[in-house]
Amino acid sequence: MTGTLIIAAMVVPLVGALGIAAAGQRLPNIREAVTLITAACLAGVVWSLVPDVTAGDRPSLTLTEIVPGIALAFRIEPLGMIFAALASLLWLINSVYSIGYMRGNQEQHQTRFYVSFAIALSATMGIAFSDNLLTLFLFYEILTLSTYPLVSHRGDKNTVASARVYLGVLLVTSIGLFLPAIIWTYMAAGSITFTDNGVLAGHLDGLDLGVLLALFTLGIGKAAVMPVHRWLPAAMVAPTPVSALLHAVAVVKAGVFSITKIVVYIFGFDVLSSSDAAMWILSLAAFTIVVGSIIALRQTNLKRLLAYSTVAQLSYIVMAALILHPIAGIGAAVHMVAHAFGKITLFFAAGAIYTASKKTELSQLKGIGRRMPWTMTAFTIGALSMIGLPPTGGFVSKWYVLGGAFAAENFIAVTAIVLSTLLNAAYFLPILYAAWLQEEDAKEAKDHGEAPLPIVIATTLTAALTIAFFFNQGPVIDLASQMMGVSTHE
Repeated sequence: MTGTLIIAAMVVPLVGALGIAAAGQRLPNIREAVTLITAACLAGVVWSLVPDVTAGDRPSLTLTEIVPGIALAFRIEPLGMIFAALASLLWLINSVYSIGYMRGNQEQHQTRFYVSFAIALSATMGIAFSDNLLTLFLFYEILTLSTYPLVSHRGDKNTVASARVYLGVLLVTSIGLFLPAIIWTYMAAGSITFTDNGVLAGHLDGLDLGVLLALFTLGIGKAAVMPVHRWLPAAMVAPTPVSALLHAVAVVKAGVFSITKIVVYIFGFDVLSSSDAAMWILSLAAFTIVVGSIIALRQTNLKRLLAYSTVAQLSYIVMAALILHPIAGIGAAVHMVAHAFGKITLFFAAGAIYTASKKTELSQLKGIGRRMPWTMTAFTIGALSMIGLPPTGGFVSKWYVLGGAFAAENFIAVTAIVLSTLLNAAYFLPILYAAWLQEEDAKEAKDHGEAPLPIVIATTLTAALTIAFFFNQGPVIDLASQMMGVSTHE
């Protein structure tokens, strides 16, 4: 039965994509109904697996052996369960938002948009449930290719040029670095299957271990660790629902999920603790956190600010995994969820502002809280989560990462967290001040209220999840603790 559910998680979005294509532009109401039903079915399938995995089961399925000893295979471990549950839930909410946004802005090629979205979610499920590096790599590439039409959606010259940067960086890094890392792992260890405590013990050490870890970290370009982050701000040419997909639901989370999974199940904490390999890559992640935050501070366009904020926030997860302490490892999983709720709220709010007022620049946001109170309340909650203030999910995840850094006496990580928190406050609080407390500029004054209702509903819901996660993150911590092999109460 569980094997059927694993297949269903990948097939349901593909069946939905066929239904969306069949409805097409001729039947927009049917097309969007199919989108919502498909997203709801996927969420139902994925969430039905949560109780068994939380109880300790590890459902698995092998489809076919690609080469001797390497199969197209799936196995649901705790981190993959968290990722799949998160992505399926947010796709449903994003679908509601997309309907309001695409109609509100009279976007072209809406059928292609919804079809590509569905294919991307199928690939995301394959990544989440992969049992080995080759299966992960195949679905990772499908996700890249299926999101290219979404990034290039508008089709003008500048958009297509930016989309090519997106596609080029992700393909070059994956084929040039990620794939060689997989081959090297197989040659060294004779296995690329995700295994508790890793597969590299006794096979690699010293410089070789560090180079392999660097190949994985930079080869998985979706994690946007500097200097392979350029694709992410380039992708800001996409419509806001796509930005939400890229930054909160699938693409970037696939990157940091993959790195965390590889650190835990291919390298293993014990192997990495025996060398300086992790410290070098951790330092690169810390650099990305601080520099990404500084660049965000200098932005004047709201979506570009959020893009560089994402670059910085993603490396929290990479850094947390490389602290090599169970508390920080739990923090990596918790931040994956907390960041998703907070950042999707921020992008939803940015899209709501654009839909209602066509404003995109920070200088245009004075007094907008009075015209769009629901949207800006949600934005405020998302911003507080990025800073790491209670009562938001971002506070909980930063607490775990910081606690793990102190426990491991890793003061590079501690310094990066403190500096970035101050920088986050420096670029988010002025926006909140302008929106709520300053008077609207006469030249920017436009007669508008909130965005269409589906946009407001989706934005409010993700903001509510950001706060709800502060009060109840227990299920995520239970699964993350299983991943770390520790008791929930340790």
